[in-house]
Amino acid sequence: MPALTHHDSSRHDAGRHDTYDHLISLLDSASVDYRLIDHEPEGATEAVCALRGHPASEAAKCIVLRVKVDRRTTRHVLAVVPGDRRVDLDAVRALFAARYVGFSDPETAERLARAVPGRVLPFSFDADLELVADPDVVTRPKLYFNAARLDRSLLVSGADYERLAKPRIERIAAPAPV
Repeated sequence: MPALTHHDSSRHDAGRHDTYDHLISLLDSASVDYRLIDHEPEGATEAVCALRGHPASEAAKCIVLRVKVDRRTTRHVLAVVPGDRRVDLDAVRALFAARYVGFSDPETAERLARAVPGRVLPFSFDADLELVADPDVVTRPKLYFNAARLDRSLLVSGADYERLAKPRIERIAAPAPV
C-alpha cells in the first residue's frame, strides 16, 4: 500500500505532459508498493541522495542518449544506471552497433522524456525513446529517483521497477570518474 495516496497537483509544475500524475497513476494501477519523499528542490544525483539520506548506489541516474546507427538512422535511448556510476557510451554504441553515441540535445531529451534534465524518470512514456537499464539498477532492493519533480522523489524496489517499466536489461554502466 502506498505511503501517500493524496497528490497535490497544485505543487508541481504544469507542462505539456503531466508526467508526475502519469507515473503515480501507473504505480497505483499496478499496486506497486512505493514511498514518496518530499525534499528541497534538487536535480543533481549526489545532492539529492544526500537530501533523501541514502547512498548514490541506490539512485537511478537517467540520461537521454542520441544513437546514430548509420547515416540515416538515429535512435533515442533512455539509459538508466546506478547513481554512483556513469553511462558507458562505448557499451551503448556496441549494444546498438552504432557509429556514434552521445548525449541528446536538451530540447529532444525534454520532449521524449517528458521532463527536463534533473527530473527525468527511469520510465519511457514515448515509443521513440527506448529504455535500457543496467542490471545493477533492477537488482536493488531500494531504488530512488526524482518523481518528474525536483522536490519529490520515489522509492520502489528494483524488481517492481523492472516489472512496471519493462526496460531492456544490458550492462551499460561504468565506474564514475575519480
